[in-house]
Amino acid sequence: MDPTLRSYQKVSKSPTNPHSLTDLRQSSVPDLFQGPAGSGLAPRAEHEVHGLPSGQSALGLAEKLRQAYFWIVNHAIISPYYDIEYHDGPRKSIEFGDQQLHLPSDQSYSSFVLLPLLNFAVRRKCLLIGGPGRGKTASAILMGVLAGYPVNDVRRAIQHGQPQMTIADLLGNPLPSHLIEAKNMDEIQIAWRKWLGMRVKIIDEYNRIPTRTQSALLTVMGDNYAEIFDQIYECPESAWFMTANAEEGGGTYQVIEALRDRIDIVVKTLHFSSRFLGELIPRVEKDIRPEEVVPPEIIFSEIEMDQLYQDVLKVGIPLPVQRRIEFFASQFEYCAPAGEQFEYKTKDTLRLSPLDARLVMAQQTDMDPLLALGQQTLNGISVRGLLTLLLFCKALAWFRGNPEVALEDVRQILPFVLHDKLIQNSEAAFFELPGHAVYRVDKISWLRRLFDLSCIAFDRLNRDHDDPVSRLSEAFALGLDGVTEPEVRLRLQEIEVLLESFSRQGGPLSAYLFEDAIKLKYLHQRYTNYLKWLQWKT
Repeated sequence: MDPTLRSYQKVSKSPTNPHSLTDLRQSSVPDLFQGPAGSGLAPRAEHEVHGLPSGQSALGLAEKLRQAYFWIVNHAIISPYYDIEYHDGPRKSIEFGDQQLHLPSDQSYSSFVLLPLLNFAVRRKCLLIGGPGRGKTASAILMGVLAGYPVNDVRRAIQHGQPQMTIADLLGNPLPSHLIEAKNMDEIQIAWRKWLGMRVKIIDEYNRIPTRTQSALLTVMGDNYAEIFDQIYECPESAWFMTANAEEGGGTYQVIEALRDRIDIVVKTLHFSSRFLGELIPRVEKDIRPEEVVPPEIIFSEIEMDQLYQDVLKVGIPLPVQRRIEFFASQFEYCAPAGEQFEYKTKDTLRLSPLDARLVMAQQTDMDPLLALGQQTLNGISVRGLLTLLLFCKALAWFRGNPEVALEDVRQILPFVLHDKLIQNSEAAFFELPGHAVYRVDKISWLRRLFDLSCIAFDRLNRDHDDPVSRLSEAFALGLDGVTEPEVRLRLQEIEVLLESFSRQGGPLSAYLFEDAIKLKYLHQRYTNYLKWLQWKT
């Protein structure tokens, strides 16, 4: 074998990210936001995967996926960027005027390579955006090859968005003889497109697909089946990869809102660094295409792909981390001028009205522009968005070899999951502050800053140790069996006293207190119903 080709098929030695059970280092969640570094240690522990196919490494599928990551980043997609940063202690920064370059002290990753791999593992929908020739389609093709498909099959299965694309082009056609001879719809046989049965599905330039065809694509993406002439094709669980140029326009179609909402994670391509031009010369001289020389050691079988997903689900989310996510999510839905009834004071109510959301939200002027996080967005986080965030947090922790999600995992993955989920209100006062205009452009950094500010507010409120709503929720979660009538009345009184204390704080209601009040009203109603039942029973 040619030495150059042999070097392209070299896989990193295992373990790529060794962990030691005797070196279990943990930090409290607030450590991430204390000290000069603004970062901390993530829980570290060995993570073994059980029930694997015979011959699988003892380190498990997470190690195999890490080997795939390092092969891609070293030999396939030239991405010398480490924008998903981890630090083993205080991070070192080099200042260039008003800019900073951070030097990670723990294993860090390129989002453009890592995030498609995590999407591959959890079988969700990934959107790759960037200018032409940046490697979006090449990255998606590599995912298909990792799934065990021949590279030519992957290329033929790519659905290329173009303005004339019909539903038949996307899904398949009824056989002409059946169409003529059939006496009813059930007798029509459909020649389904082969890509529907693949476990990696690629839609190139999805924003060039006509609106009517987008609706058919939505059914496949959202409900996992295709339908033509009342005939149904059930699709397997798949990892989806869609591409779009960063520059909109040029004859593209507006992507329907429901289809955009199905996208789980957004990955931006980063520019090619000219210092790595030498890496391209052997490809030209030897006519090497990385997708054609993927080492067999990093190709996954169907059984392994199913196991990947199951292993990710087993990763735990500790309660302190859960509370931070909960507090962050509570910041964005509340909008006092949107409704008269308490429950309707939300941006969702505002979205369904004909009014301009920015004008209505501008009525809330008596807020700290730095900490009024909800003012920076035009919407809240949906249930689908939260489910996706939790899943990708688990996937990142699992990829790193940890049995539990660390706060830094949330901080790193959150901007990519919420990139298209949280719509920026670029007219908010926050963006007018010195140095904040850049956040209108750099959405990844903006979303990460939102999370940091939320965690700072969480610490200031001492929510880890002073959260009576959580205490009441935990008591209710134990169940109502055996709870006596006097105890129910006592809990009802405690809820009412706590709500009264909220009302005496003065000033406008905070978004997190709005969510707390909603939860307390829920608990109050559940106890009220139970009290009525106890009175009827006796």
